[in-house]
Amino acid sequence: MARKLFCEINPTCYRISLFKEKLLRNIKDFYSSERFAKVKSNEELPNIIKSHSSIIVRKLHGVDIKLQENKVTNIELACKRINGIIIHPGETFSFWKLVGNPTYKKGYKDGLIITRHGFKSGVGGGLCQMGNMIHWLVLNSSLEVTELHHHSDALFPDERRRVPFGTGTSVSFNSVDYRFVNNLDQDVQILVWVENGDLCGELRSEKELPYRYKLVEENHHFRKEGDFYYRISQVYRITIDKKTKKEINKELILDNHSKVMYDYKLIPKDQIRNDSDDNKKTTRKRTKVSK
Repeated sequence: MARKLFCEINPTCYRISLFKEKLLRNIKDFYSSERFAKVKSNEELPNIIKSHSSIIVRKLHGVDIKLQENKVTNIELACKRINGIIIHPGETFSFWKLVGNPTYKKGYKDGLIITRHGFKSGVGGGLCQMGNMIHWLVLNSSLEVTELHHHSDALFPDERRRVPFGTGTSVSFNSVDYRFVNNLDQDVQILVWVENGDLCGELRSEKELPYRYKLVEENHHFRKEGDFYYRISQVYRITIDKKTKKEINKELILDNHSKVMYDYKLIPKDQIRNDSDDNKKTTRKRTKVSK
């Protein structure tokens, strides 16, 4: 039996660990030379680098729909703190520096919170979707991500997913942050708002950039390892020159190997692969080469 971490012993130990992590974060930021973005503007920068939208309320297997509905309120409150933020060259965007501590007093409601062992309800739950939105916009640029915490498990089956699996990020005040630095020679701006039940976002800049980016997921499948199923795939980012429209680079940014935490009956049977499937594929490749 694996030895429990201190934070897993009981609720008191968890609170002590959480306090310690928040304190360490504050001390590190106090002595850091980082300049954090804090200026917002009602004027939109002229060039759109990337835009995206995602449905807020989803019917997730085993999740109270009320938690999803409360997420709308939580995201609307976070939008007010982030929308219009200008990140000057050399500045760092910090999710929690802008949003602050989500509390009942500020109007936040109980939503879905992802934990190490699954999920639960908690105040401010659902803000990971805001983190996911911002990270997706940043992935479609050359901005440098400096802090990112991937969800390690596959918690829910796909429902109208529009982006490659695993390209989201966890956020938990304030020890688990999402940060990126503006490594460009011009200002960039993030716009986020709620419209017709969708979370909408745009990443903007002062001038047009020479490249655009495309993210693709390859080799996606499920595999049983021992008693558990895992979701496996690789996500690549392709850089495309806008003038020539040619692909000039392809880099692996994510190698997914995520434990499936939902009912295995919900896994599409045609997406399950076993060792014999891989052996057949390898044989076909060798035969093709030998010809």
